[in-house]
Amino acid sequence: MGVLGPLLTRRDGDQWAYAIRVRDEHLNQAQVVHGGTITALMDHALSTIAWDRAGRVPCVTVQLNVNFLGTSRAGQLLVARGKVSHEAGSLLFLDGTLHADDILVSTAQAIMKRLEKRD
Repeated sequence: MGVLGPLLTRRDGDQWAYAIRVRDEHLNQAQVVHGGTITALMDHALSTIAWDRAGRVPCVTVQLNVNFLGTSRAGQLLVARGKVSHEAGSLLFLDGTLHADDILVSTAQAIMKRLEKRD
């Protein structure tokens, strides 16, 4: 998160939104946001949502599918949102979106695994 951040967070109704302001280090050689930046932000946002839903028990990413739908550039605000769509045992299934200045640029689906509580 040191390279990705600073991470902005905001309560958005009954959900949380996680955002970064795009800087030059987030760009690829084509001067658009690198897919790794988008993936890292989505993974962080969805895992934090899973952590909260799991009673603040650590969760790890089992699977993350990211769909790249558009581009974003330096200066834009990337905002990730997500929700838990299903739970099965220790697994949480999540759906997420990523907007750049209110334009949808990515969607994601994740499976997170709730770890056992440690004393």
